[in-house]
Order: sequence, then structure tokens, then C-alpha cells
Amino acid sequence: MQRQSTFVMAQMASEGSPEVNLEKAKKAIEKAVSLYHPDVVIFPELYMSLFPSGTAHEIALATAQPLDGPFVIQMREQARQHGIWLIFGMNEAVEASDDHRNYNTTLVINSEGEIVSTYRKTHLYDAFGYKESDTIKAGDRFFEPIETPFGKIGLFVCYEVRFPEVARYQRSKGADIIVMPTAWMAGKLKSHHFRTLITARAIENTVYMLACDQCNADTIGESVAVDPMGVPIASGGESEELLVARIDLDRVEAVRAKLPAYKDRRPELYTI
Repeated sequence: MQRQSTFVMAQMASEGSPEVNLEKAKKAIEKAVSLYHPDVVIFPELYMSLFPSGTAHEIALATAQPLDGPFVIQMREQARQHGIWLIFGMNEAVEASDDHRNYNTTLVINSEGEIVSTYRKTHLYDAFGYKESDTIKAGDRFFEPIETPFGKIGLFVCYEVRFPEVARYQRSKGADIIVMPTAWMAGKLKSHHFRTLITARAIENTVYMLACDQCNADTIGESVAVDPMGVPIASGGESEELLVARIDLDRVEAVRAKLPAYKDRRPELYTI
């Protein structure tokens, strides 16, 4: 296993059209590979197609694709062609033709172009006046952390950072790194919540947290990577950019040795 690796977060603004976003992804991957030689490139939540607030649901629904659809096929080819891992969000078509919702799905693709894992967002954003459950069908299980050449990777999506149990599950299954694709909606105190919650999840679980955000008119950007001690190691602004996070598994071990908070838990005293 590599002790050190390079993750690139592609902070992007989804244009709604999967075809347009695919071309943008190809250019971002090519640039990341040329400049930074990454092991992993991460794209935001729902990167395949995210529409502005107020868009008729029928328009967004029409862009949904299956896991063997053209967007995923082309992204798999990008991973294989460049020899990198890819993590990205998409609108996945649901199984029932009469169900007018999508899944909010994240895929993990390895450097051979194989789908290693998929995750359907379980905690939907029914908050701050928004109701994601009107258009998205919730998944029924957490992401199971996966062994990779770069450490054990856990994952959850956006709003789920507000539920410490979700991150704790990833840590309980051995995660060293937690990836958080997101489309964090703008609003009062939302930027403060974003950074505070991500930092807290990193510190309390002694993991790297990598949050890759959309940066369109409705979302804040400000993607961030935080190390296991809560130190920011990469931080973005409000517009499209590539952010480089150097991951060091020795840092994880060193922090856990001096801050054994996970080991010192007393679950028998906790009420869930």
C-alpha cells in the first residue's frame, strides 16, 4: 500500500447536460493528470447533471441514466485511459418506471475502469426550505469502506455530514480517508456550517476528510480537505478549480497514537 498519495478535487459547476459535463470532466482530468499526476480525482455530488433551483423536475428526471449508461461508460474509460481512480456523483435512474424520482448516486471507479463501489445517498436534504425527498429516492444502506492502494476509503454525501453516526460508521469499518462529494447550498451561516462539520468529523474520527463541492449559482464551492488533526491541507474558493490534497497514512497513524479518541469510546454508556 502506498503510504503517500495524491487526491485531486475537481470543484466544478454542473451545467445540467450530462454530455456537457462529460466533456468538462475529460478536460479537468487531463489537466489534473498533466499538472499533478493524481492517484484519485474526485468530482462533486450529482456532477453528471445538476440543475438550478426552480428547474422543472421533469427536465432533471429526463437526464437520469443507469449505471451502465453512456456517462458512466465514458467515465470508466477515462479512469482506464489515465490509470487513475475516479469518484463522482450522478443521477441514477430508479428501477420502477412509474417512480418519478432518481437516486443520488456516487460511483468509485478504479484505475482499470472497473466499478468498485456505488452508493445511493441515504439521508436526504429536507432542510432549510428544501425537500430533496420530493425528487430523490433514498438509499437503504451506508457505503462500505473499500481497500485501495492509497488506504481504506469511506464515503458519504453532502447533508450526511450533519449526522455524526454516518462518519462514525465509516471509521468503525476502518476508514482512513472519507470522501464527501457535495452540492452544498448557499445561505446564511452555510459556509460556517460546512467547514465546522467537516473539521469535526475529521477530528473525532481521526481521518482525512475530503469534501468536493459544486460551485454553481446555488452552491458555495469552498471545497476543502482536512487532515486527521483538523488542519486544512487544501481549500477552494467560489469558482471552478482543481485542489490538490496530499494524503499521508503515516500522519493518520501518528495522530491516532496521540489522540486515541476512537479507541477510548465507551459505547455501553451511549444512547443511540
